[in-house]
Amino acid sequence: MRSGSGGSLEALWVPEELSARVPAEVRGSGRDDVRLLVSRGTRVSHHAFRDLPGQLRAGDVLVVNTSPTLPAAVNGRVGGEAVVVHFSTRGDDGRWAVELRCPDGHGSTVRRAGGPAGAAVRLPGGERLVLEEPLAAGGDRLWWASVSTAVPGLLRRYGRPIRYRYTAQDQPLSAYQTVFALPSADGSGSAEMPSAARPFTPGLVAELVSRGVQFAPVTLHTGVASAEAHEPPYPERFEVPATTAWLVNAARAGGGRIVAVGTTAVRALESASGLDGVVRAAAGWTDLVITPERGVRAVDGLLTGLHEPEASHLLMLEAIAGREALGLAYKEALRRLYLWHEFGDSHLILPGNIPHSLNC
Repeated sequence: MRSGSGGSLEALWVPEELSARVPAEVRGSGRDDVRLLVSRGTRVSHHAFRDLPGQLRAGDVLVVNTSPTLPAAVNGRVGGEAVVVHFSTRGDDGRWAVELRCPDGHGSTVRRAGGPAGAAVRLPGGERLVLEEPLAAGGDRLWWASVSTAVPGLLRRYGRPIRYRYTAQDQPLSAYQTVFALPSADGSGSAEMPSAARPFTPGLVAELVSRGVQFAPVTLHTGVASAEAHEPPYPERFEVPATTAWLVNAARAGGGRIVAVGTTAVRALESASGLDGVVRAAAGWTDLVITPERGVRAVDGLLTGLHEPEASHLLMLEAIAGREALGLAYKEALRRLYLWHEFGDSHLILPGNIPHSLNC
């Protein structure tokens, strides 16, 4: 393991053996059988995820993403070449942003450049996809594409969850759904699981509610991330309901802490907050990228997974935790052999200026 001095993140290196290769319920006793690293400023403690209720207090609000995970990977062919199509994001005009990847013989995929414009992909069932234009100027990874059939039905018939090379094998779609996932009327959802909420179980949710912790739903349909390039997130569709806006504002006014479950929940909630920190009902597309310079306005804490040191998500975590605290937490996670990625362990970031006795 390499690590830099102090709280440096750039020099951290995550060894391959710390990738969670299978879901927690396969290697342990249940979804909540993962570890929980808790950061309060520069103070770090170690817990089981089942200990989460003891780390929060009555009046806190957990903001959760209700977007369901789609079986967004579909086999296809471009000419004589086998490809895997990752369906990322549904556009308002009916097109889909897609990524083409190459199968590597193990059920997962390796990165492939997209294009050119007009290239046709043969899909199962005699369907067809045509690449039209890059999603971003100068980009070659995600492309807007027209599809000869309704994509939600195509995914139901032929799709499987997206997975990357660090996982051991394909898992059923149920392994990629969180307890908070709700089906959408138009078949929209997330190309990749809002994985911070994965360890929650109905029993743990009930215990949190019984202790006075409240839940506030938002929706953000996540697009395809690039596991290799660590690009900033592209625009994504989101909704913050009026009831959630009211609950968050009321809780903050009463001294409660707003803890987002996942970076997607942060992006949605912060997209609906004004310069005054007040959250208002909002829906549409967000291109917000949260950095330490921008900071956060509505979120006090974050429950998330562990992200690779190059990942753009770390800018958001740094905006919430601070650079030194985040670096120290990640060095401690490496030292204690925490597991990374969507089936791995969890990290709870709470404000560091509150006496410990109030958090237990």
